[in-house]
This record gives sequence, C-alpha cells and structure tokens, in this order.
Amino acid sequence: MSICKIYFTFESSTLNNIIMKTTFLLPNYCKKIGWALLLITSIAGAITAIRGEQWSLLHHKVLAIVGSDFQHNTKIFTMVEANLTYTLTGALFILGALLVAFSKEKQEDEFIAHLRLIAFQWSVLVNYVILLLVFLGVYGIDFLLVLSYNLYTVIVLFIIRFHYLLVTNRENDTNEK
Repeated sequence: MSICKIYFTFESSTLNNIIMKTTFLLPNYCKKIGWALLLITSIAGAITAIRGEQWSLLHHKVLAIVGSDFQHNTKIFTMVEANLTYTLTGALFILGALLVAFSKEKQEDEFIAHLRLIAFQWSVLVNYVILLLVFLGVYGIDFLLVLSYNLYTVIVLFIIRFHYLLVTNRENDTNEK
C-alpha cells in the first residue's frame, strides 16, 4: 500500500470520527415539543392568513433594531408600534421546526446521519428551484409575500424529506426481514 493511500485512508476515517462526534443534535424528547409548536403555530398562522386579521392583544411598542415609519424615516434601535401576531407565529414556527429537525431519532446512527445529509441537500436544491421559478414568474407585492413564505421552505422541505426517507427505509427493512 502506498504512503499516499495510507494517508488518505487515515484522513477520511479521522474526518468521519470528527464529523460524528461534532454533530449537534438535541435530545429525542425535543421532537415532541417541536411537533406541538409546529401544529399550534401552523393552525394559528393559517387562521391569521385566511382571516387577514391580527390579534389586537398583541399590539405593543417594541424595541426595533431597525425600524421605519410611513414616511420611510429609518431609525436604528428605536421603539415602534407593532402587532406581534406574525412575529410570534413565525418565530414559534421556526423554533418548532428547528426542534423537529435537530432532535435525535430514538436510534441515531451513521445511516440516519446520511439520511439527514441527503434530505438537507435535497431541500436546499428544491428550495432554490422554487425560488428561481418565483423570480421568473411572480411580480409586484405578491413577490414579497411569496418571499416571506420562502423563509420557511428549506426547513419544512427538510423535515418532510427526512421523515419520508425514514419511513421508506423502515418499510424496506421490514420487507427484507
């Protein structure tokens, strides 16, 4: 065996050990909390979007890192009047999605890590294909609306694809036995 081949074999096995040890995942119970948050915020967000109403009890003065008024006067670190309906539903949706996406499975191993990678790559690719189509076919204020929903696309696609891969691989395992 050549020195070059020994070196690259050593490097790849060392790299795999480093990757497996440094992968940050939350405990499995966080997935249940994440699913609950996703369900609640999805229903609340859908009701808010369909009705077009914001909850009046969430209207407050809040600290804004960057804020502007209707005359387009932009200020940094200022207090603004805002309704936090979309802010809270969006933030809690993202938190729930992160908990679902980054929680360990009951049996976490290299195969599951590989499925995570495949799902992540697929979700980024599909997201940018969708984004390209949006750039080519959606205009005006609808473009901004679609872009705001696009903020959630990568993680939602990842969750869907990862769990689809888990289910299909579990079915293949049971069919083989």
